Amino acid sequence: MKKLGLLVVGGIAAIVLIANLGPMVGLGIGLAVMYYAFKKAMAAHSGGKKFWWGALSVVGLCVAVSNLPAILGAVAIYVLYVVYKKWNQSAVLDENNSNDPFTNFEREWAKLKNS
Repeated sequence: MKKLGLLVVGGIAAIVLIANLGPMVGLGIGLAVMYYAFKKAMAAHSGGKKFWWGALSVVGLCVAVSNLPAILGAVAIYVLYVVYKKWNQSAVLDENNSNDPFTNFEREWAKLKNS
C-alpha cells in the first residue's frame, strides 16, 4: 500500500513537472538575460550604455517574473527526489526484514557475539 501511495504522488509530481517545463525554461532564460545585462551595465562606462543594459536587465526581470509558476516545477523535482529516496529506502528495509531463517540466525548470532 505504501508503494502505491508513492507511485501516485510520484505520478502527480511528474505530471506537474512536465506541465511546467516551458515556464522553467523561460525562467532560466529570463534570469540569464537579466544576470548578463546587469553585469554588462555595471561594467559599462558611458551613461547611454548603462541605460540600455539596464533596460535589457528590466526586460529579463519581466520575463523571469512572468514565468514564476516554474517554481511549481522545481517543487515537483524535489517531490520526485523524495519519492525516489523513499522508494529505495523501503526496498532496503524489505531486504533487512526478510523471513529467511539463515539471515535471522546470522543477525542474532552477531548480537550475541557483541553482548
